[in-house]
Amino acid sequence: MHALHDVPAPAKLNLFLHITGRRADGYHLLQSAFALIDWCDSLSFEPRAGGAISREDEGGAPLPADDLCVRAARALQDATGCTAGAHIRLHKRIPSQAGMGGGSSDAASTLLALNRLWQLGLSRAVLARIGLSLGADVPFFLHGAHAWAEGVGERLQSIALPPAHFLVLKPSQGINTAQLFQNPLVRRDSPPATIARFVADPYGFGRNDLQAAAEQLCPQVAECLAWLRGQGLKGRMTGSGSATFALVPEAKLPDFTGALPEVPHGWNLRFCSTLERHPLAGWVSETS
Repeated sequence: MHALHDVPAPAKLNLFLHITGRRADGYHLLQSAFALIDWCDSLSFEPRAGGAISREDEGGAPLPADDLCVRAARALQDATGCTAGAHIRLHKRIPSQAGMGGGSSDAASTLLALNRLWQLGLSRAVLARIGLSLGADVPFFLHGAHAWAEGVGERLQSIALPPAHFLVLKPSQGINTAQLFQNPLVRRDSPPATIARFVADPYGFGRNDLQAAAEQLCPQVAECLAWLRGQGLKGRMTGSGSATFALVPEAKLPDFTGALPEVPHGWNLRFCSTLERHPLAGWVSETS
């Protein structure tokens, strides 16, 4: 088994997020469109004997010892009986508590990489079932393409998106997802949308039903949106926040393709573009 280096784990944007109801178990029913963008964490994997799983951080804030990468590796061992181990190096670039799926993407890339490193030969569908046990966003990052999402985010249908560029702005504060979903300002009765209506205007469609509650819990979300308006852009929060984003139209691209404007201390601003597909999409077969 040979080591795998510089394995990417891309972030996502929720181009819209509607909540259409709630299941009996309390989980919210969602509709959303997930777009893959080129803001990526990077991971490396080295084989270890005896089934040991270890991880070290190479950038960003230190992660808990039992983070989603480690849990993904152990879940893969449990599902297959694999006795191989791995040492995982993680260079964290995607901010946490941002609504960009960074931890879920790391878990998905771990499943894809270890499926290859350990020569397990599992299909995308099998990995997605393992991934769902780790978090609702993990199957999307295993899906391999931009997707229309329903259910709790696990029912996915590939969609085509025209290439686009965004300013993505994450304030210093994050948001606790569980606390956000409990907030009374969250709208839970959006009428079901259709893909046909969405694709007619993919970067202007809908809204984020969590945004009003997020602005109450984290005033910096509103400050980010005001900052984007000051740049002549229309912003929206992604996922459960606190990151925000705005489409950069063609005419304004020269304003942001060089040095970016200054933002308040502790905020994270990046110019991002959509990916054609997940960079590891070819690492897994559709059938095992």
